[in-house]
Amino acid sequence: MTAAGPAGTADPAGTARPDGSGGAAGLAGLAGPSSLAGADGSAGSAGQGRPAGRQPRAPAAGQLTERPAWSTRGVKVLWAGIAADAAAIALFWYASRQSGPVSAALGWAGGLVIVAGSVLHGGLIAVVNGQARVVQLFGNYRGTVREPGMQWVNPFSKRIKVSTRIRNHETAVAKVNDADGNPIEIAAVVVWQVRDTASAIYAVDDYARFVAIQTETAVRHIASSYAYDSRGTGRLSLRDNADEITQELSMEIAARVRPAGVKVIESRLTRLSYAPEIAQAMLRQQQANAVVGARQRIVEGAVGMVRLALQRLADEGVIELDEERKAAMVSNLLVVLCSEQATQQVVNTGSLYQ
Repeated sequence: MTAAGPAGTADPAGTARPDGSGGAAGLAGLAGPSSLAGADGSAGSAGQGRPAGRQPRAPAAGQLTERPAWSTRGVKVLWAGIAADAAAIALFWYASRQSGPVSAALGWAGGLVIVAGSVLHGGLIAVVNGQARVVQLFGNYRGTVREPGMQWVNPFSKRIKVSTRIRNHETAVAKVNDADGNPIEIAAVVVWQVRDTASAIYAVDDYARFVAIQTETAVRHIASSYAYDSRGTGRLSLRDNADEITQELSMEIAARVRPAGVKVIESRLTRLSYAPEIAQAMLRQQQANAVVGARQRIVEGAVGMVRLALQRLADEGVIELDEERKAAMVSNLLVVLCSEQATQQVVNTGSLYQ
């Protein structure tokens, strides 16, 4: 049997009221992303290359947090209710065979036994793995039942079912301008789970919709905070630093959904591309950058090979070349090594100076 906790109440400025509606401070934690977060989404020191943002505020002191509700094993209560029903049937049957005051007394006794059986049956709940029941009595939070199996709670209480299973949410493809002002298309998937059932029910109106909206907001904020491509500047970019951006996205989503008692397990970008109106132009730019980079590598390699050839000829004394012959040799080697097409051999029948 689980011990009962005190009745859940909230101060006038708190995040929840007994009727289950969110208070003024229910969304107090919806600020900018945190810098570092562990498995539970806790914040840490600032990360490299991250734009400055507001730090999320902690939940208000009066916000409800989950606590165990009073409950007992429901099997024995079920058998007691069945026994009460059987006793009521027996009393009514015996009352039908009597007359006068005895019959009336037996009838009243049978009615009272039926009421007692109804009370016993009314408090039974079946809790399955991956679900919890939030117990609310006359508008006040009385605790949460997480232990699976048949349980018995106060029959006059309201039991709200909350799923504690791991869920996925994939955002729709959003068109956002990155840090350089280029329109991009981005989408993400987040894996989340309810950890605090009291906050999920009383701090926000609809915790599943709350997670969906805050996830999309975080994705848009991350996309507008970084450039799509670093272009060799060394700064963080969406395309070149996928791991860092994913970690930053997880931290920001965790900070935004923490007031709803939700833990973010993982988040990943599922789509990242330029918008169709600039995709072709950006593709040509990327191709030009790739050609320039390849040419640079080819020239660096060719110059190294020419230097090595001249150095080996001089060290081994194969031939002595003056500056003009060295220049001709360097020109010929660079043409052979840097040309995109195969070179044709030319036989010189005269001297090197003809």
